[in-house]
Amino acid sequence: MSSAGATIVSLRDVGKTFDSRTVALDGFNLDVRAGEFVSLLGPSGCGKSTALRIVAGLGTASEGTVKAPDGNIGFVFQEPTLMPWASVAANVRLPLKLAHADDAHAKAAVAQALARVGLTEFADAFPRELSGGMKMRASIARALVTEPQLLLMDEPFAALDEITRFKLNNDLLRVWQELRRTVIFVTHSVFESVYLSQRIVVMTPRPGRVFAEIEVPASYPREDRYRMSPEYAGYCRQVAEALEAAMGGAS
Repeated sequence: MSSAGATIVSLRDVGKTFDSRTVALDGFNLDVRAGEFVSLLGPSGCGKSTALRIVAGLGTASEGTVKAPDGNIGFVFQEPTLMPWASVAANVRLPLKLAHADDAHAKAAVAQALARVGLTEFADAFPRELSGGMKMRASIARALVTEPQLLLMDEPFAALDEITRFKLNNDLLRVWQELRRTVIFVTHSVFESVYLSQRIVVMTPRPGRVFAEIEVPASYPREDRYRMSPEYAGYCRQVAEALEAAMGGAS
């Protein structure tokens, strides 16, 4: 049930070699359509985050061609990276401040972003007063406050406990369904990728290439009972087998 929107991200034969001569990506190809939820799945060090940063314009490809939206991209990092001296509201407002948005617009946008992630009551709190999950919610709100066309998420829930991770997975899907923005989500969890995604791109170990693309046509909303279903178990098995084959260098 992938979106039928126009392609807004396209990477063709992208390679990335760092100054250390480490080859992170080689012949990497990816197309993502507007409104789609796509996960990049692979082992640590396979180039998932490198590919995401190239899409975001935070890094450059050594070779190949890259098509991505020019600006208005939201990025959620592995760590919340909140300013400890600023309130939650001030942290969320930062992208608007950098864009010189007027006060009335910024105030309304921050309130809306906080409401979407369930942090309205914590607008005046400081990061040290928040749990790990709440810090990540604030980071997501900050990425959403500019209403980006494309949301890039680099293993945002990897450091959280399983219960919090499940809850944030549900909340993320709710926000995605509400806004219908495009999401590219990096993870090394088979279970998380199957729960969230319309399509999963399985990558090889470094240098990263696309080994397989697997559609997950299960309907939304996907709630906790979906995790217990035979359908979910079947997709997890299919993706796990593809990942195992990618790790083994099968063709």
